[in-house]
Amino acid sequence: MNKTEDLKASCAKEMALLALMEKTGYNMVQENGQRKYGGPPPGWEGPAPPRGCEVFVGKVPRDMYEDELVPLFESAGRIYEFRLMMEFSGENRGYAFVMYTSREEAVRAIQMLDGYEVRPGRFIGVCVSLDNCRLFIGSIPRDRRKEEILEEMRKVTDGVVDVIVYPSSSDRNRNRGFAFVEYESHKTAAMARRKLIPGTFQLWGHPIQVDWAEPEKDMEEEAMQRVRVLYVRNLMLDTTEETLRREFSRFKPGSVERVKKLTDYAFVHFRSRSEALATLAVMNGVQIDGTTVEVSLAKPTGNKEPVGGRRNSSRGGGGGGGDETFPLWQPERCRLPLLPCTPLAPTSLLSLKPSQINSAVTLLEYHCRRNCWPPPEYHLYSTPDQDGNLLLLYKVVMPSAQGTFIPDKLCLLLEDAKEVAAHNALWNLGTHTRMHAHKCTSTKKQTHAHRHTQGVGSLVQFSCAVNGRKS
Repeated sequence: MNKTEDLKASCAKEMALLALMEKTGYNMVQENGQRKYGGPPPGWEGPAPPRGCEVFVGKVPRDMYEDELVPLFESAGRIYEFRLMMEFSGENRGYAFVMYTSREEAVRAIQMLDGYEVRPGRFIGVCVSLDNCRLFIGSIPRDRRKEEILEEMRKVTDGVVDVIVYPSSSDRNRNRGFAFVEYESHKTAAMARRKLIPGTFQLWGHPIQVDWAEPEKDMEEEAMQRVRVLYVRNLMLDTTEETLRREFSRFKPGSVERVKKLTDYAFVHFRSRSEALATLAVMNGVQIDGTTVEVSLAKPTGNKEPVGGRRNSSRGGGGGGGDETFPLWQPERCRLPLLPCTPLAPTSLLSLKPSQINSAVTLLEYHCRRNCWPPPEYHLYSTPDQDGNLLLLYKVVMPSAQGTFIPDKLCLLLEDAKEVAAHNALWNLGTHTRMHAHKCTSTKKQTHAHRHTQGVGSLVQFSCAVNGRKS
């Protein structure tokens, strides 16, 4: 009886899919574990839609297919291609990719359908899909040159196109302990990441860290058209603001309004956009104090007045207007305004799902509570760098797990140090989970050495001191 019912359900699904194809004129092909609907759609001429037109759909019920999903996502715009990931059993794998014919339609889909209830009590997640082709490789020996790293990565992984290595801000003959590896496609990058599993793979006898490199956020063209600030990176620590003002004013004296330097990067403000663009064309790739600098337009924050959070010394600050601003953390998943008389109920941390937690510190606390463990203990340590800045590190002690975890990164900011420590503890406990495969995670931001952190070539002496032993 059950087999008969399953057969009837399967036939009904097939008939529904055939009816959808007949109605829309789209083709459907199943290959490599996915079912592709469209790509291109009927009557399409010209190239495929540009980057930014695709969205990722998660938490799809396993028995929901294109006959239900396509009409839902068509409500936001014209679909160029719909890819549903499939199991051998015939069920879907719980997620899909929808490419629209324009970015505006993709944005509308996120606004309309993220958190949409597709079945009673079943809500899908929709966010931008990023076709990332770049991996972050950490804990690389600092005496290795770009050519050596490129050669080694090509030996152990396929599809390597380039390696990006930044020289140390204090010694340009050494690297900063990390590199970015560019692959020819997202697929080859994903296969490489799967192979380079942290803890099981080593380069030159050293365990390495591997993660996706965080892609740059695309800014609206209108906002970028107002930018008159240049972002300068890869500077030496001893390069002064006066040196930068002199170098960037060389082609037109008086064009630089002000300069703000922070460690190994700076923002150069110009009196007009045309002067900023003219200087950008000639200054990108020049040498200042013996190191080749990278110059680009600074990305505006989008807010004149910061709404809260903390400073983020990553690429992108400097605004397009007069006042200097830096990107600050802002809530990304706010949904609705709090209306008067809205009922609010006390909620326990354990009532949340891990996917709702966007902080390694909170996620570690969540796992401790779920396992009835005592909370983790954070012990703060510091050490000065060559420029006199105080670098910070937290040691995490887990009494229940009888473990002590020390990350291999020193941080300039206290909050970053705690995030890195919690992330390291989660990883070592084996409870590290990705909040959402395609959502932006602040944990990843904190672990990338090019954002807030300074890699440490060797933490042996420091780690011994932290553990109370003599080195």
